[in-house]
Amino acid sequence: MARKKRRGLVPLIILGSLAVLLVVAFFLVDSGLRSFAEDRAEAEISQRMPSSVTGDVTVTVGGTSVIAQFIAGNFEQVELTAPKLTVDGVPASVHVIARDVSTNTAKAIGSLSATLDVDQAALNQLVVASGNAPADVVMTLGDETVTYTGTVKLFEFNVGYSATATASAAGDTLNFTPTEATVTSGVGDIDATPLVNLILQQAPIGVCVASYLPAGVELSGVDISPERARVTLESSTLMLTVQSLTTLGSCAG
Repeated sequence: MARKKRRGLVPLIILGSLAVLLVVAFFLVDSGLRSFAEDRAEAEISQRMPSSVTGDVTVTVGGTSVIAQFIAGNFEQVELTAPKLTVDGVPASVHVIARDVSTNTAKAIGSLSATLDVDQAALNQLVVASGNAPADVVMTLGDETVTYTGTVKLFEFNVGYSATATASAAGDTLNFTPTEATVTSGVGDIDATPLVNLILQQAPIGVCVASYLPAGVELSGVDISPERARVTLESSTLMLTVQSLTTLGSCAG
């Protein structure tokens, strides 16, 4: 009797073993497809980047099963990392997280959030390229603030000054608003108070970055530290098409 029971269990053991092997095979295939999908995405992004953008981009597909996500027609999360990207000559580190990414490229990404890190030299390149700051302004990154030097014309004198500014982001523009200022040269015995007030009343230095970003991507914040200026960006309208990725925004002249 016991032998008959053992014989009856043999098919179940075989079926159980096959089921385990199928599960293992599924995950191996799924892992291979994930790697293939990531490699293909990296190649496609590299080919579709604007000519002004250079650098390697690493793609990571999140979620559970790539097969299941592909069949459903939607990827839970796709992450892009480019630590050494150059945009129109400006070096930057970029990290992008796209959620609810449809396999139908005619549909917009559910949400996109990104961070863009630029160092002090790159920030000054952006400031100069914006054309909205005096040519002699030089910015220095600090703890949550930026300091910059410049000159203003007072009668026949070029007066040097140093200002401390806070940074903010709105739409497609980084704004640097002076909060403190000191005169560093050129006034002699003249009371510098009116000049300091004049500097503080100046309009913020606005740095438009739209021409570096796909249309529809907007700035949502900025964080300053001595090592870098970190700009955060968001979009809920971006589509993964050649036209969408290569159509950059523009700054009002």
